[in-house]
Order: sequence, then structure tokens, then C-alpha cells
Amino acid sequence: MARPRKSPPPFRADHVGSLLRPPALLEARRRAEQGEITAAELTAAEDAAIREAVALQERAGLGAITDGEFRRGHFLVDFLTSLDGIARTDASYAVAFKGEHGETSETRSMLAVTGKIRRARPASVAGFAFLKSATSRTPKLCIPSPTYLHMRGGRRVVSERAYPDIEEFWSDLVRAYHAEIADLAAAGCTYLQLDEIVYATMCDEAIRARMRADAIDPDEAVRKYAEVVSAIAAGAPENMTVAVHTCRGNHRSMWMAQGGYERVAGVVFAQPHVDALFLEFDTDRAGGFEPLRFVAADKTVVLGLVSSKRPELESKDLLKRRIDEAAKYVPLERLCLSPQCGFASTELGNRITPEIQRRKLELVVEVAQEVWGRAA
Repeated sequence: MARPRKSPPPFRADHVGSLLRPPALLEARRRAEQGEITAAELTAAEDAAIREAVALQERAGLGAITDGEFRRGHFLVDFLTSLDGIARTDASYAVAFKGEHGETSETRSMLAVTGKIRRARPASVAGFAFLKSATSRTPKLCIPSPTYLHMRGGRRVVSERAYPDIEEFWSDLVRAYHAEIADLAAAGCTYLQLDEIVYATMCDEAIRARMRADAIDPDEAVRKYAEVVSAIAAGAPENMTVAVHTCRGNHRSMWMAQGGYERVAGVVFAQPHVDALFLEFDTDRAGGFEPLRFVAADKTVVLGLVSSKRPELESKDLLKRRIDEAAKYVPLERLCLSPQCGFASTELGNRITPEIQRRKLELVVEVAQEVWGRAA
């Protein structure tokens, strides 16, 4: 049974979360890693940068305010390795990234399950409390979904000694997330986003082939991953909006997957405990809007139409036409607008300038006001 519908968030003009790290913060992180400054000094640098990020978002007119993920080096790794039983690994598992102009890069396997998963301490509660104190608007916290951990390697990245029964692995993960969510709720969090990269990437045949090589059936996996994400979302209280964001990779303005949502939409767009879906639609790699016909009637769709990768500013007229196209499948009153992803899923950030980032956020707000009215 789905959770009761609630008023915003998400907002008509919203955003995915991460922002370009300022040079002073990058330098502070480097110095902390080298032991040149203390953890307290790094926290002070993060606090100062987050206050500036909050001001940027508020000036742009956004209702949802994030910390830009400034306390993380990577959207996924920092959070998951805060859990006991999950560790960094040097095992080779290359994932290719591609750019519009022929540039390439890759990332390698980063995590493995080496023991029983347990949340021994909060991962993001203190950071959220600071964000909440820094804004009078709705603070939004973004945390990664855990399913990408399993998708990159399947059983071989989950210790059989720790988890002879794979279902116990999933249960322990969900339990750890529920503990984090409970503490976040107690700290006043009412807007939580799960960054769930696997849904969109599993629409790419090359990635599906890699999964099959790892003895993972992609169709069975997407059902399991959706079940896990929905189970995590079910742990949120009724006054907390839970959104799921998915994209096709976002590293230095490059991407790792392509293909429309048709293969996963019937399962993913109907998760019972998820309130909103942030969906990438900024390029042809995402396919058309037709899969939106599978979106359950109790969900809001945030259309990721503004690119966080490309410096060119989108045309307002084009964005409005694309919103109208999407409204053929999901009513306009259940649609919102955002960039397709964050501006810096890793601390290196996309290849755009802070000025372009600011203008893109303002563009989202301006178009939302023109489409849904000034109250947006």
C-alpha cells in the first residue's frame, strides 16, 4: 500500500543536489588528506562553503536547499563506507564514461561487502542539522541508494562468508537505512532523495550484458532493486517526502549509459513507497516520454530537462514544449522541472563554470514560474 500523498516537496522548480565545489574547499580537503589541517578545520571550511551554496540556491529562487554534497568526495562512496561491513576495494571493474566530443574516462570498482552490514553511527545527521540551521527554506538531503554496490559485480562483491543467504544482505542494508532515516526525521528532515543510478543504466544493452557476465539477470535484478528501494522508502515517516533520482552517469560532464526507460518503467515507476521520481530527459540518450505512461497516479515526476553537463543555456521555449510533451503522459499538475543530475557527482565536478551553474538554476526557476505560475 502506498503512503498518503502530501504537499510539496518536490517543488515545481527543483534540483538534484550536488554543486560545483569552490576551490577553497577542494584545497581544504586536500590539506586534510595530507594531514596539514585538522578535522575541525576541514569542517569549518565545509561550513563556510555550504553557507555560500545555500545563499546561491536561495537567490536563484529554489524552495529545496541542499548542502551541495560538499562534505563528500563522491556521491556514493562516502555514505556507504560509513556502514560497517562495506569497504573500499582495489578490484578491477572498469566502467567506461564517454563525452560528447570523443573524450573518455573510466571508474573502477570501489566497494565490496566484507562483513555484516551495520550502522554503528549516523552518516549524515550532523551535516543535515547544519544545513537546516543555515536556511529558512526546505532543507533537502540526498543519500545514495545501495543497489549500485550489488550491480557492479553481483555475488562476487558480497562476501559469501558474511552472507551465505543474499536476502540477509538486503535485509541488513534496509535496516541500516531505516536507522539513518529515523535519526534524520528526528532532526527535522522532511525531504529525502535516494540517488539510484542503476535504473537508468540498466536500460543500456552493454551494461545489461556485463551484468549477465556477472551471473545477474537484469530483469530479475531490477525487480529486486525496486523492492529494496521501496522497502527503504517505507521506513520514512508520513511527513517526509521520499524522492528517487536516476541518471545515466555524471562524471566530468561524461555519461556511461544510454537507452530509454521502457525496459524498467513498468517496475520502477510504480514503487509503492516512493513519492517522486527525478528522471533524466536532457538528451536523446534518455529516449522519449512514452514510458511515463507507467507512472503511478500517486507520484510526482521531476523532469530533468536542463543539462548539468553542457554549458549551453537551454531555450525557454524548447523547455516549455518538452514539458507539454511529457504532460501527454503525466498531468501537468504532477510535473516539475530540474537539471537532469547534480553539477558535481564527484568533487571534480562537471566541465562548466560556477556562472553557468547559477544561470542554469535560475533558468529552472524562471521556466517553472512561467509554466505553473509565480507561486511555483
